[in-house]
Amino acid sequence: MISVRNVLTTLAVAFTVYLSVRGMWWTSTPAEPLLAIAVLGFYLATALLCILWMPRSSVKLSRSGRAVPTNQLPVLARVLALTCAAVVPTAVAIAAGPDLVTASFATWYLGGIGALMTVVMSRHSPWVAWAGITLLAAGSIAWMGAPAALGLGLVGSIVWVAVAQLLVRSLDRAARDTDRLAQLQRAASAWQTSHLVRQRERRVQVQRALAVAGPVLGRTVKTGGDLSEDERVEARVAEGRLRDEMRGPRLIDDDVQQELERARRRGATVTVLDEGGLDALDDVALQAIRAQLATILHRSTSDRLYVRTSRNATVAVTVVGRSASVQGPSDEDAVDLWHEILHDGATR
Repeated sequence: MISVRNVLTTLAVAFTVYLSVRGMWWTSTPAEPLLAIAVLGFYLATALLCILWMPRSSVKLSRSGRAVPTNQLPVLARVLALTCAAVVPTAVAIAAGPDLVTASFATWYLGGIGALMTVVMSRHSPWVAWAGITLLAAGSIAWMGAPAALGLGLVGSIVWVAVAQLLVRSLDRAARDTDRLAQLQRAASAWQTSHLVRQRERRVQVQRALAVAGPVLGRTVKTGGDLSEDERVEARVAEGRLRDEMRGPRLIDDDVQQELERARRRGATVTVLDEGGLDALDDVALQAIRAQLATILHRSTSDRLYVRTSRNATVAVTVVGRSASVQGPSDEDAVDLWHEILHDGATR
């Protein structure tokens, strides 16, 4: 598959090679031909290095935690690019000779260095690019004068670098917006999944409620509310089971539910509240906590039982039992049961 990056890289290489070949198209013999060839070779090697060198270690983390290549030019390539911008204008002028400094084969560096600095700018090194343009302007004006330098390509090089900077900023902004959009999309997807799970849990709870309360409600309607004592107990147990399923679903399994019903059938008032703290636990940890809770409820003889989850980092569930005071009349019940189930399944 052809990517945009590969196309741009190919165009940059082709344009660099074209400018180098233009420097070899001598209309007159330069004063120092070997120096001219050496300068062209140095420029071509530096330009290809800046275009093609992509170190794998140059990555950064986006807001979503994804590793993204920074595309920033390595330090060595930046140093060579600045050296090229400083040396090439003077070297080409010396190689061409004083009478040929404005010849077409002696002015190729105006576009060549401009193209090189455009590449440097696209590799997220703006200060290096503008420093290179400054060196190019100083060198070319010193050798051929400002009017000739501006007319033969210096203005075009400055415009290329400026446009490249605007494009780089626009692309970086678009990349940040895209990453932010992807992050929001993942958050929305997670919320939707959580919402669907909660809907499914509520649907299951409603089905359980109908299965538990349906027979009792049917019997109540049929008898006009005239229930026997056993039927009233069953109605109270059914109501308690509904409350448990709604208020503390993560605390309930078959063993815990059995012990809660046993406590209610002997006349105890049971309150189960899930106030958070168990949401991050896996099935194994929940099973250990439920097993301890079933054991505590089996041993309890309190008139009132309170089972409540905790957001404490150590305590998972607190079980409190209260009964009528055995020391005579009192406005408050005495606490005769207190257990804390820890997150590792132990109690204290």
